[in-house]
Amino acid sequence: MHVHFLGATRTTTGSMYLIEVNGSRILMECGLYQGHRDEAIERNRKFTFDPATLDAVVLSHAHIDHCGNLPNLCRQGFRGNIYSTFATRDLAAVMLADSAEIQRADAEFVSKKRIKEGKSPVTPLYSPEDAEMAVRQFVGLNYHRPMPIANGVTLRFADAGHILGSAQVILDIQEAGKKFRYLFSGDIGRPRQEILRDAEAVEGVDFLQIESTYGARDHHDAVDARTELCRLMGAALRRGGKVIVPAFSVGRTQQLVYVLNQLADTDCLPRVPIFVDSPLSVNATEVFRLHPECFDDETLKFLREQRNPFGMDNLTYIREASQSRKLNELDEPAVIISASGMAEAGRIRHHLSNNIGNPRNLILFVGYCAEHTLGAQILSRRSPVNIFGQPHVVRAEVASIDAFSGHADRSELSAYVNALGGNIRKITVVHGEEEQSLAFAETLRGLRPGAQVSVPKLGEIVQFGMDEAMASA
Repeated sequence: MHVHFLGATRTTTGSMYLIEVNGSRILMECGLYQGHRDEAIERNRKFTFDPATLDAVVLSHAHIDHCGNLPNLCRQGFRGNIYSTFATRDLAAVMLADSAEIQRADAEFVSKKRIKEGKSPVTPLYSPEDAEMAVRQFVGLNYHRPMPIANGVTLRFADAGHILGSAQVILDIQEAGKKFRYLFSGDIGRPRQEILRDAEAVEGVDFLQIESTYGARDHHDAVDARTELCRLMGAALRRGGKVIVPAFSVGRTQQLVYVLNQLADTDCLPRVPIFVDSPLSVNATEVFRLHPECFDDETLKFLREQRNPFGMDNLTYIREASQSRKLNELDEPAVIISASGMAEAGRIRHHLSNNIGNPRNLILFVGYCAEHTLGAQILSRRSPVNIFGQPHVVRAEVASIDAFSGHADRSELSAYVNALGGNIRKITVVHGEEEQSLAFAETLRGLRPGAQVSVPKLGEIVQFGMDEAMASA
C-alpha cells in the first residue's frame, strides 16, 4: 500500500491523502487549502491526479479544510461514494452549500474592484449546484459499522471527539496475503470538552497517521478559559465596546454558545445582545439538534433537565445579509460571533473591517489560525491588515483563548497514542505547521520507540505493508 501525502503536510489546511492498494485508489479527505490567495487558488483548482480514477473517498469530518474541495473533485469527474458518519454527511451538506455561496459572493465582490482597476474578474472554485451534486454521493455509516469500500479494504469509523460526527478512520486491509490495520486519527478533540464524547481508543493498530495541530504545546486549563472569557469579554462590554469573535461555524460556535448559556446563570458577564451571524452557523446548529446521539452525558442532562443548550433569550441567530448589515449600526455593547474562525471568508471580515479600528472593542479568537491567514496576522499584532484589499489599522484589543480549541494538545495527543492498542510499526505525522509536526514526531519516538516516525513533505509517497515493515524493523 502506498499513501500520497497531498495536503495538510507540514501545514494545517488542505487535508488530502491518496491511498493506492490492491489496484484501487482511495482518497482520504478533500479539503480546501487556505493561505496566500494566489497559491490557494492554484492548489485548490488543480488536482495532482485524475479524479475520475478514484474508487472511493473517505471523510473524517465536515470542517472545510477537510471536505471543502469535494464539489470540485466531483465536478472534475469523481463518481464514486463519499463515506462519512451520518452527522458528518448532514454537516457537510450545509458546509459545502455555504462554501459555494461564500465563494460566489466573494468572487463577485472582488471582481467589481478588479474591473474598476482594469483587471479581469475572478471566478468561484465551484457553484452551489456542484456542492449539491457532491452531497448526493455521500454514504453515511454509524460508528463501528464495517463497510467494504474497495478490494481488500474494509472501513470503520471510531469517535474522534473533535466536532459533531468526527471520526477516526480505520482501514482493515488485506494485501498480498497479509492483513494489517491502518489508522488515520482525523482531528482528535480535547478530552472532557463541552458537548461531545472523548476520542475512543482503537485496538490492533499497525500503522498510524496522526494529526499534530498542537503537537508542540499544551493548552490552558478549560476552567481557566471560562474565567478568562469572563474577564476579557466583561471588560470590553463594560467599557461600551463590542466583542467580535471569529469562530468556526461547526464546533466552536456551538461550544461557545453552550458556555455562554451556562455563564448566563452567573454574574460574570453583563447581559447584552449576542448575535450568531452566519447562515452556516445557524444551519449547523440545527444539525447539532438532530444528532443528540453524539452528545456527552453532561450535555444530554442539560438538554433534558434545563433548556436548549444552543438557545437563550438574548441570543439571535442571523441568516439574512440585510440583518447582518444592521449590526453595523449598533452603538450598544454586544457580542457578535461570526465565521470563519481564521477570518479568511464570510461575514466576519465585514465585522472586522467595521470594528477593528475602535479601541473599545475586543477581537477574541477561540480557535486555531493557520499561518498567513487574516486571523493569524491579527493575532500576531500586525497593523495595518488588509481586509477586502484595503488596509485597516488595528486599534481594537486582540486576544485569544486556546483552551476552547477543538484540537487535543501535546499532552492529550500523547495520551491518545498511549491508549492505542497494537504493535504500531510506522507513524506519519500530518496536519500541523512544520514546527509542531517535527516536535511531535520527536515526542512519538519516545512514546513508541519501536515505530518508524516521519513527517512527510507535500507530494511525498510512503509505503506501508507488513512485509515492508518487518524487513525494515
